[in-house]
Amino acid sequence: MTLLTESAGLKGRRAIIVGGGDGVGRAVTLRLAAEGVDIAACDWKADALAATMAEVSGMGRRAFSATVDVLDAAAMDAFFADVEREFESVDILVNVAGGTRRRAFTDSTRALMERDIRLNYGYALDAILHTIPMMRRSGRGGSIISFTTIEADRGAPGFSVYAGAKAALRNFSRSLAAELALERIRVNVIQPDATPSETSHNSLGEKVLEELAQLPPETVAALTKMQVPMGEAPPAEALADGVLYLASDLARYVTGISLPVDAGTSGAMGFVHWPFGDGMLPVPLAGTLSRLFAKDKPAW
Repeated sequence: MTLLTESAGLKGRRAIIVGGGDGVGRAVTLRLAAEGVDIAACDWKADALAATMAEVSGMGRRAFSATVDVLDAAAMDAFFADVEREFESVDILVNVAGGTRRRAFTDSTRALMERDIRLNYGYALDAILHTIPMMRRSGRGGSIISFTTIEADRGAPGFSVYAGAKAALRNFSRSLAAELALERIRVNVIQPDATPSETSHNSLGEKVLEELAQLPPETVAALTKMQVPMGEAPPAEALADGVLYLASDLARYVTGISLPVDAGTSGAMGFVHWPFGDGMLPVPLAGTLSRLFAKDKPAW
């Protein structure tokens, strides 16, 4: 056992992970299990969930799971009732599930808006409401962690309802952190930018994805280096490390915060690594502009 593992104090604790079967959720599940945490997880992808939980069992940890779509409130209620019977008390809740599709607000319908709100805010309220009594039962507090997004802090054209729901989740978490502080139940959020997941990828929509697929890989890589100050987006494992920190005793006095795990995009606040000698600025200068708007070729 390393000093870091001992200080984290996670061995023998119990976690619920909503959306823990695939992508970032899978990384979170396996990272916590590797530190000695028993896992209850749900996901709508049955095969991915089964594979992930088999790895959890292989580590010698208790593993309970159910195939659940967070859009189905009754299924979520049943899952948490089963977790309570299985684990009785829990120490950690991680809300990973979320997602959207890029569209103009005026192309929305009431059903699409309700779906975005439920998928990115509403289900987390249900999960937290079910979990708090189980955390109180343990007598040692707990850690509630939800995934929001950088879009909770900036205008996001094409993602307006999604961004609003994520902003609501962030401020709800900050408010609840103050409400539960005396009980040592800590409430924080992880705030990534684009995540290395199928859900994040698909959010751009079919037309954009088709156009991106036609570009050479080196062009797509160059775009990432322009947008991300550190030059590469964080892998799923880096996001899981953020969860590990907030769940652990290393963060026992950390509550009500938004932790950006984004390789610097939120800190840069729109500054971009422009090519052709322009450097890092919020807008391109002559080097880039002269190439973008050259008279002998299209602007874009």
